[in-house]
Amino acid sequence: MHIPLVEPGTVGPCPVAPDALQGIKRQQTNPARWRGSNWNEFTVAVRACGIEVLETTAARAAFATDAGGTAYGLPHGVVIARGAEQIALLLQTAQEYRVPVTVCGGGLTTEGESVAFGGVLLDMSGMSRVLHIDAAALTVRTEAGIFWHSLAEELRRQDLDYLSAPLNLTSSVGGTLGVGGIDVNSARLGCSADQALALQVVTPTGEIVECSDTHNAELFQRVILGYGQFGVITEATLRVRRYTPLRMHYFYYASLRTAIEDLQLLDRNDASDYSGILTIMDCAVNVLVAFDSTERETAFLADWRPRLRAYGEFGFALRTLAHYVLRPWKLGEAWYLLKRKRELFPELQRSEYMRDGTMLDRSVVFSRAVWKFWGSRQMVIPDLATSAPKFVEAVERGNAVCRRYFPHYTLYLVGIRLRPEHRAHYEMSCIPQDAEGWAYGCEFEPMLGDGVYSRDFLQSFKNEIYDIGVDIGASYYRFGGMMKGYIRRVFGDALVDRHLALKRAADPAMILNRHVIF
Repeated sequence: MHIPLVEPGTVGPCPVAPDALQGIKRQQTNPARWRGSNWNEFTVAVRACGIEVLETTAARAAFATDAGGTAYGLPHGVVIARGAEQIALLLQTAQEYRVPVTVCGGGLTTEGESVAFGGVLLDMSGMSRVLHIDAAALTVRTEAGIFWHSLAEELRRQDLDYLSAPLNLTSSVGGTLGVGGIDVNSARLGCSADQALALQVVTPTGEIVECSDTHNAELFQRVILGYGQFGVITEATLRVRRYTPLRMHYFYYASLRTAIEDLQLLDRNDASDYSGILTIMDCAVNVLVAFDSTERETAFLADWRPRLRAYGEFGFALRTLAHYVLRPWKLGEAWYLLKRKRELFPELQRSEYMRDGTMLDRSVVFSRAVWKFWGSRQMVIPDLATSAPKFVEAVERGNAVCRRYFPHYTLYLVGIRLRPEHRAHYEMSCIPQDAEGWAYGCEFEPMLGDGVYSRDFLQSFKNEIYDIGVDIGASYYRFGGMMKGYIRRVFGDALVDRHLALKRAADPAMILNRHVIF
């Protein structure tokens, strides 16, 4: 039984509701499960095309949640991606039978964006090959389901390295390009998506299209930082660079404001190759900078290190000791800081990857340490992305929210250099509309450990962070999934309606990643 794609003259209701759960301010619940209409007819048609659909409980349950662990859903079936032609046939058939298709790469979303609430879960990990490395042109062509740490291993064999990748390298390349991708060198090189030269994309109606800034540019602009709404990225051509080890320096602050001001000073003056801030609550604020060459490191130490208002490790330890001696009721907090430092720092300086203070393999260090020390059974990581002038206020207000909700948390702050020629890519994305030169982002991550928190408690925490963004005119790295109710508040009706019209034109049955944004 075939169903028409759209009723003549029908536009349909707007799927971006101001609130999905009536009576609870700005709280988004999981969407209703797709009822399975025409599933049997759909699977018959798909299998006739030679596409395997896995319907066992084990296959479906493997994708019941994402890294956040707060959104749960089950697909009716799982398809492992094998190639662009297979995905094109799948989406063509899904349009015909109005079956939703949810795409999953590394599954590192935290708001349920890669969780399927019925329909097909398209697992991109089946497309994980590096197709071609051009060492002379410094480019790589890769399938989009590959994880960044696997790509880094392939590049290393030819003495090459990625330019900018997400801090957690168990992310997939395609998923990262769809949301941005932030690294500690983003303040100098831009986000991961800025390194994409060309893409192969399967559109929601099943066309296989090669696109770039000069060829099919409109599709390229919508897919980059497009949150999976306008196509499935199947291949990507990325800029790469010659491999160099790096040298890391850590500077300690007692004030978030001072640390941010110094970080932005370094970014504006291109004083380091890598920069960012990691904190343990607001008690131990660490500005990290790193360098790919001794020349750059030497210039920094001579010209910029004297201008930083930072403590060295010994000086900060003395200050912290004095602080807690005068506040004995906070000794539990002091013990947590010491324990966290003792566990984390050795992991970042393991002898397998470090030689004489030089980090030989950042990809292994980051992919190991990030998940080991920041991952848990549940992860909530609301964030705020702002222009440079608004960033201090955003972080200080968000930090105060963290203080109220959790005994322990961490902040990760980083800049993103914006490329004027890529401005069209940034529309309705994590890049704030008023940002010029640099945007800045902060992730507010509770350290949940073995603690058990209700979903409503965690949702209330996220709501307060996201409300700050609405108040100051910011954007978010994670604004889809369960937080979909914030989209109109952040971007305004005109921009959302324009993108919704583009989505409906590109995806007539609204089947591709339909509960992520629209």
